[in-house]
Amino acid sequence: MNESAQFPVVKTTFRGDSREVDPAACFQWFLTGWTMFIANPGVWIGSTVLLMVMVLAIAIVPVFGQIAVNLLLPVFAGGLVLMGRRQAIGEQAEIADLFAGFRHNAGGLVMVGVLYTAGIFGIAFIAALLVGGGVLGGVVTGRVAGFGIALGGMMLAGLLVFLLSIPVIMATWFAPALVFFHDMEPVPAMKASFAAGVRNWLPMLIFGSILGVALFFATLPAGLGFLLLVPVFSGAVYASYRDIFVEV
Repeated sequence: MNESAQFPVVKTTFRGDSREVDPAACFQWFLTGWTMFIANPGVWIGSTVLLMVMVLAIAIVPVFGQIAVNLLLPVFAGGLVLMGRRQAIGEQAEIADLFAGFRHNAGGLVMVGVLYTAGIFGIAFIAALLVGGGVLGGVVTGRVAGFGIALGGMMLAGLLVFLLSIPVIMATWFAPALVFFHDMEPVPAMKASFAAGVRNWLPMLIFGSILGVALFFATLPAGLGFLLLVPVFSGAVYASYRDIFVEV
């Protein structure tokens, strides 16, 4: 027996360490999400309808509504990943689980939303400056040449928004699960999420590409596709979190 051992053993703090997974793992994540959905479709659809109604009701308020939605999405994300965990361990997920983020680490989850919103609005501000500069240059230059300058400014702004949004999304992707499950502070959780995304850039790229296509088709039948997409995506995010982060 090691006499230097001390009891009781203190549990080490979760640091958000992640590992690299095979690119094909993203397909298993979606399969896991689908399996969770078909195992309990009523609860998942009910939670999705409730979430969509609340988000639309909040977002209808000009300016402040959209800000509030961005602040609250990580809170609801905490509830969605909890539903995934409960099903993964053989428990019964409930619609009430959607609000679990308001009961546990709500402040940290909201702060993730604050940082995400600040990043997105900062990017939008930069894009607005570029577009405004392009339009102003177009007015000064003249009709034909001016149109080209304005169009170029808008294209540059769009490309910049896309590129700068990627790190913000990567930093937010796993942060709700890390804050909710492991009591991590928002900034370390977002750093860990970003590091995991960089380490697994290829499977995350494939995952994001599939999600982008799915989002397009989900909007076509009057948005009814979201009743399937949100549950499957939520389960897939939980599966990816379990797959990528060690000691979870």
